Amino acid sequence: MHRHRVVALALPPQSTFELACAAEVFGVSRPGLPSRYEFTVCAERPGPVPTLAGYDMGVGEGLAAMESADTIVIPGWQRPEEPVAPAVLGALRRAHKRGARLVSICSGAFLLAQAGLLDRRRATTHWRMAADLAARFPEVEVDPDVLYVDLGDIATSAGTAAGIDLCLHLVRGDQGAAYAAQVARHMVMPPHREGGQLQYAAPAAEGRRPDSLAPLLDWAAERLHEPLDLDALAVQAGVSARTLARRFAEQLGVSPGRWLLAQRIAAAQALLEETDLPVETIATRVGLSSAANLRRRFHRALRTTPAAYRRAFGR
Repeated sequence: MHRHRVVALALPPQSTFELACAAEVFGVSRPGLPSRYEFTVCAERPGPVPTLAGYDMGVGEGLAAMESADTIVIPGWQRPEEPVAPAVLGALRRAHKRGARLVSICSGAFLLAQAGLLDRRRATTHWRMAADLAARFPEVEVDPDVLYVDLGDIATSAGTAAGIDLCLHLVRGDQGAAYAAQVARHMVMPPHREGGQLQYAAPAAEGRRPDSLAPLLDWAAERLHEPLDLDALAVQAGVSARTLARRFAEQLGVSPGRWLLAQRIAAAQALLEETDLPVETIATRVGLSSAANLRRRFHRALRTTPAAYRRAFGR
């Protein structure tokens, strides 16, 4: 089986955490989980690359490593106000032209913008840098709220931990939801975080912090087969429906109904991948009532049918 080749481009001074986001998702072998990615780090020139952590990182591959990459990750660019080396820009443009997927984490979007690859396209970066990206590259449609933007050939993420969200999202698309969930479980991470990044951009109102939704979300995730709705969730949480809706908006950036639907779709994906259950049975188990409703919701969310998804990702 062809292993998807991921190459991360190290740029001095390299952020160790943002590089580690990609390495942890794509480059770690995990017990009991087949390795479906090959991970390599390259630099403009092989040799020591300074990092933000105060040590140099030895990189053995040069830009030629990008020529055979299926995915190229740019784990941050710490000097966004400076011009990028022409050799680096040229390598990225050539890779994109031949069909490689380009992925930026946090400030890496500035490098893609310098290469002209984000013109008239939607992208994101860390909320603190979004206004600067929009001002310096007015052709780029900057979305300052989302955790990531995936356009298929190019994907960009918000700051730091949102790089993990994007990498897990890409694994979900490449290998299926069940495989991505196993990777996330090994990392002790949620397979998918809801909401946008602006919920982290400003502190909560002084003197008041919203109660965590985590216990309620865990409770609901175990009862997707039940007829859960906003009122049922509010009763379990011991608050009014209006208060609960506000907490969902504050903490997750989505409505309770949208969150529930996303959990049900994800549960249906896992059952399609891991079982031979009929679609009607799966629909009942995940709380979508009927095969017709599941197909409609599934197509709206994923632009495919349950049958096609099972053919692509089933055992």
